[in-house]
Amino acid sequence: FGLLLAFRNPPTWRRPWDEIYEEHINQAKVAEELGYDTVWLTEHHFWEDGWCPALLPTAAAIAAKTTTIRIGTFVILLPLGKHPINVVEEATVVDIISKGRLDLGLGLGYRVQEFEGYGIPRSDRPALMDEGLEIIRKAWTEDMFSFQGKHFNLKNVHLEPQPIQQPHPPIWTAVMGRKSAKRAAKFGFHVAGTGGENLQQMYDEELIKNNRNPSEHKVSQLRLVSVAPTRDEAWANCQEHAHYMMDTYDKWLKEAADVKWFQDTMSVSKMPPPEKLREDPNLTFFEAPLMVGTPDDIIEEIERYQKSSRVTHLVMWMQLAGMPPKIAEKSMKLFAEEVMPHFSDNNDGNTRRIVA
Repeated sequence: FGLLLAFRNPPTWRRPWDEIYEEHINQAKVAEELGYDTVWLTEHHFWEDGWCPALLPTAAAIAAKTTTIRIGTFVILLPLGKHPINVVEEATVVDIISKGRLDLGLGLGYRVQEFEGYGIPRSDRPALMDEGLEIIRKAWTEDMFSFQGKHFNLKNVHLEPQPIQQPHPPIWTAVMGRKSAKRAAKFGFHVAGTGGENLQQMYDEELIKNNRNPSEHKVSQLRLVSVAPTRDEAWANCQEHAHYMMDTYDKWLKEAADVKWFQDTMSVSKMPPPEKLREDPNLTFFEAPLMVGTPDDIIEEIERYQKSSRVTHLVMWMQLAGMPPKIAEKSMKLFAEEVMPHFSDNNDGNTRRIVA
């Protein structure tokens, strides 16, 4: 079980930035104390709420404040002006500082404004991603290597220092469709997903085509979660913030009109107003229902999800954009006390924990 932290500070709920960062970093420490397995960080650029644009420095700050919880990037947008050598060196340092607790998640990106802001053609995304992944893998698995591609020409590269985790920290790539599933399977990397239950099937099919065993590869899935003693309270806590987040994606997807997968699977333009969200039985965030309700409601949905898809890591968006941290932490605490134990052990002693 993991928590997603985005360090978002929307204009409606705007507060001093140093408070936002201090509170989110403290939430990682609270998550560790509550028994969560991973804290995941998410990246975007040039948006009104200041969505965290620099994940590895943030991961280092969290590593310095914690001792056991794993720290993952969900995901670094690799084609956005990031030289893969710089990424691999900074990730190595975070792995060292954290004493081997880093998970490196990497993604393609799609937002029009982000690529315009960096001056990078969106058409270059696939090549930049493929070359970057190959360079990162070589840097962590070969003592000395060179690389020649369309975007990068490297000679006699040797990485020093080496990461604590050998041969390297776990690598995850964002998958939202068949093309990205093929990429993840080709490299043999784990998958960072956005909730869709058909994602795992595509990924596993591609793993088998590449002579890889699906049981050796992990699938993380992002879900929006709000848990409270009653359903009404859970919805009241999250509805304004969930609505803002879904509206944000609606704007982005309309700009990125060529991203067909998103248009087909996450149409939020017809969603009801915040106070009516709970009344829509077909409401989804990306391809998955919002997990909002009592501990029993959440347990029931996780069990349904496990039966419908091979998910090994549940990435939970509890600290929603603009939500007061104390509200999010109440949800975190109730989930840890009432939901997580249900998936620790069943009556015959066999583990049922969702994390592999």
